Parts: sequence; structure tokens; C-alpha cells
Amino acid sequence: MAKARTQFLCSDCGGISAKWEGRCPHCGAWNTLQETRESPAAAGHRYAPLAASTPVRRLADIEAREQARNPTGIEEFDRVLGGGLVAGAVVLIGGDPGIGKSTLLLQALASLSERGPVLYVTGEESAEQVALRAQRLGVSGDGVDLLAEIRLEQITQALVERQPGVAVIDSIQTLYSGELTAAPGSVSQVRECAAQLTRIAKQTGVTLILIGHVTKDGALAGPRVLEHIVDTVLYFEGDTHSSFRLVRAIKNRFGAVNELGVFAMTDRGLRGVSNPSALFLAGHAREVAGSCVMATQEGTRPLLVEVQALVDTAHVPNPRRLSVGLESSRLAMLLAVLHRHAGVATYDQDVFVNAVGGVRIMEPAADLAVALAILSSMRDRPLPAGLLAFGEIGLAGEIRPAPRGQERLREAAKLGFKHAVVPRANVPRQPIEGLRIQAVDRVEDVLGVLS
Repeated sequence: MAKARTQFLCSDCGGISAKWEGRCPHCGAWNTLQETRESPAAAGHRYAPLAASTPVRRLADIEAREQARNPTGIEEFDRVLGGGLVAGAVVLIGGDPGIGKSTLLLQALASLSERGPVLYVTGEESAEQVALRAQRLGVSGDGVDLLAEIRLEQITQALVERQPGVAVIDSIQTLYSGELTAAPGSVSQVRECAAQLTRIAKQTGVTLILIGHVTKDGALAGPRVLEHIVDTVLYFEGDTHSSFRLVRAIKNRFGAVNELGVFAMTDRGLRGVSNPSALFLAGHAREVAGSCVMATQEGTRPLLVEVQALVDTAHVPNPRRLSVGLESSRLAMLLAVLHRHAGVATYDQDVFVNAVGGVRIMEPAADLAVALAILSSMRDRPLPAGLLAFGEIGLAGEIRPAPRGQERLREAAKLGFKHAVVPRANVPRQPIEGLRIQAVDRVEDVLGVLS
């Protein structure tokens, strides 16, 4: 019997080292090398080809065809996927425990089963537990095949024999291959199982949806190479204590990235929100200071989000800077720009910024709305009713335009906003009915909005 050898695999890049080191020699990450054991015979057998090699072809001779889409029946889920599922594609979806990953995919499979065979592979729950969840959600399981299995060889055999149109693996961290001696969930097992399932999907045309665990930092557990293997990476966002869930596309070879799907958790499962802008706009009985609405672009859809700021006197030598849903480093930069170019000093003030609704705003076009909310809170003066703003603030104090500005303005006018503060380059050539647009060039011009 071959003697098992010890290797150290990086959980970020999947690189292999012969000995443990504090820093991965391949990607430079710290404390990511994990000890694994596997036999040389198994290692040599792992990458046996499943099909004959294809000949080399000239790129110009290859016919480019549009990929056919298979709608899941859930409009918000199809939006994030780019219109639906693609045959042979591999989708990886991650999120915190209990946020609704299995619920959403069980609903999607029930809808897809009306147009073809589907398979649900559960490795974390028993078949009876899945049946109870389907009953609770009111989902018909007549066309959904269920397999409670964690052995990779049995799962691949079922995929080849049954040829389902769509298969869900819940979850990739529970699977193990008998050719490896490592425990389920280890770096080598996750990487090998994902690679084998991806090759099966490409060879047979089965659409695979893999559910992945996340770490305490919110990133997908396992080697970083896992995200490079698959075609689409989706993340569930939102607070598990809230009834709203957000699904964001981080990588999509068949659609736009940073696309956002908004869902509401009900007693009958997840339901798409038709007007997500209304979700992120908190209603106030009267005008309040420190609140400003911004128009952000999530993929192909503009969304209106309320940004709140609270500026208060600091009672400690080091004032606090805290942001929820926005980049903390960008908040510190904005405060420095306001001090240098607008004379607004916050060195003795605590500054808290929050994006309402649990949404994460990653684009720099939120700078202008954040600055207005901070100024409104400092002066304890509410912004004019029906006002929104967007634009990027540079270190020199200039206000730069945001992409797709006219779409943002049209969405604001549709929802009844009357006043928009935007960069001068985003002013539309044709006026938008019912919307007064105020152009600003420098950060000091923003002070006039509150006057």
C-alpha cells in the first residue's frame, strides 16, 4: 500500500508546499497553509481525462452562438444570472447560514422541473428534512429528484445516468472523493470535487449550482481557486434578522457583474421585490437632518438608497469613524477633502454613516450624497424635501461624473423626486420633466445646497 505523504495547501490560491510556512510562497497570503495527506497513487489518478482531447482550431473559424437561457421562474434570480441558466454552466452561491440559499434553490428547482428533469443533492440534510422544507414552502416536489449523498463518485454516476437539466449540490464542502484521504471540507477535497463536477457539467451539458459555505469574514470557504473554476459566483447579503435578502453577482461569464436581486423572506419562501428602491428609502414622518438619498447603479438597474449620517462631539481623544454599507477608508478620505477644500472640520467629532436597508454601496458615486448627509447632520439642518444626489469627489475637491447618469435621473423622476444635485458633466441635454437639476463643480459648491 502506498505511503500517504503530507502536503501543505494554501486556502487562498490552492498552491502546494512541501513544508509549512507562515506565508504562502505562491500568493503571499499569511497563515493560509493547511496540512493535508494524500497517497501518491490517488494523486496520480485524480486527473485522468474524461474525454478525448480536441484539435486546435482557428478562432476565426469558430462560430459564435448566443447561449440559450433557461429561466428559473424567479424574476429577480434570473436578473442576477443574466437572464437565466446556461447549459453546462457551473454556478457557485454562498452566504451566511440560514440566509435562504437552500430555500431559493429549492423554489427554483420546483419551477424548472415543469420543463425538464432536475436533481437536488443534499449532503447536509436528510431527505426527510428537505421534504419537510418543501412542504412548509408549499413547493410541489413531483418533478424534483432527490439524492442524499456526499460521495463524489456516487453523485457523478447519478449525473451521468439521469442527465438532469439542472442539478443543485448542497453543499460543496460536504462532498468527498474516495481517491483522496483528506477529510471532507479540506482544501484538497473541495478543490478536487469542484473540478470533477465542473468537468462533468461541461461534458454532459448539465447546469450545476453549488452551494458554498462562507468564512467569518464573509468570503467563500475553501481555496480561492474555487471561484476561478466556476462560471458564476453569487453572494447572499443581508441581515438574517431582517426579512429582506440581496443576491449579488460577483462573477458572471454569461451576464453583467454586480447585478443585484432583491428578495423578501415570507412564510412561503423568498419572493422577488418588484420595486427595490422603495425598500431602501425609509419613510420619515418629518424632515430630519443627516439624511440624503442617492441614486446608485447596481448592474443594469438604478436604485435609490437613503444614506444617513450622524456627527456628534467626540468624548475620547481619537474620534470614531464608522460606516455600514460603505467603505470606511473612503469615509476618512471624504472628511479630509471636506476639511481641506470646504473648511469643514471634524477632527473633534464622531462620524457614523449608514446605508439604509442593508445594501452595500461599492461605487464612488456615493461620495456626494455622503458629504451632504454629513454636512446636514453637522449643521442640524435637513436637506430640502425630494432631493437626491450622486457624484464622485476627488482629492483635489473636484466632483467627477458618474456613469449612466441619465438612467439614475429618470429613476428618481419616476419615484417623485423634484431636486437633483449632480456633477456638471451628468446634466442631461434635454430636461427631465418634473426634476430640477443643480450642477456642482467643486466640493465647496455643495455648501450652497444647505443655505
